[in-house]
Amino acid sequence: MGQRMRAVISGGLAGLCNGFFGGGGGSVLVPCLTKWCHLSQREAFATSVAVILPLCVLSAGIYLWRSDLSLVAALPYLVGGSIGGFLGGRYFKCMNVVWLRKLFGLLLLYGGVRCFL
Repeated sequence: MGQRMRAVISGGLAGLCNGFFGGGGGSVLVPCLTKWCHLSQREAFATSVAVILPLCVLSAGIYLWRSDLSLVAALPYLVGGSIGGFLGGRYFKCMNVVWLRKLFGLLLLYGGVRCFL
């Protein structure tokens, strides 16, 4: 299977995750990009952010169209997420890749445990 097809399948899995769960596509995309598409950890994180933004906008638009989304309720999360995203993007290059992988693994582990509880 070619590299382009792997990238398309990885993006499709991330999109499905975003559509089904309202987010979380990066938790699928980063491992796909590193293991399957052979990107470095830093490239995978950065690419994931670039891919997830349009997927989230698309998913939010569908939820808004179906009347399942309250923009007023989402506003505080948008403000906090914007601040966190700015800080994360600003300090991304300063972070050790080993720590980034460990933090990402802990985040996935936390999310997995929360799903079962």
